[in-house]
Amino acid sequence: MKKKEETSTRALVSRILMILYILAVGFLCFNNFKDLPEAPKYLFGIPMDKIAHFCMFFPFPLLGFFSFDHQRWSAVETIGHVISLIAWGCIFAGITEIIQGMLPYRTQDINDFKADVLAIAVSSTIVLIIDLFMVKHPRRR
Repeated sequence: MKKKEETSTRALVSRILMILYILAVGFLCFNNFKDLPEAPKYLFGIPMDKIAHFCMFFPFPLLGFFSFDHQRWSAVETIGHVISLIAWGCIFAGITEIIQGMLPYRTQDINDFKADVLAIAVSSTIVLIIDLFMVKHPRRR
């Protein structure tokens, strides 16, 4: 009984964090930051705005996945849920870019969307590795 309570508490906290995360991404994507000081344009040859987009969308699959009671899922169910999270993450990223294109002080950029999708893919891969190999099939000592 105690393990189930811990799991549901963990899922509730993850859901609250997911809502706060979505609000934060919305703020970062739609706010006008023209009054901020100029930031460096590149880091290791990668445009900083692409790094920012990668960092913004990296948590999406992690928070989304842990918002559910995933410990009871089979490997096939886990893969299905992760694929669903990838799809929803890409939709979310696409919508943010479309809205940015409609704002007079923001721009729409397909490369931002590509950075978002890359972050979602990398994070989803990490979720699969953690859940399938470390949680469901841990090494026996």
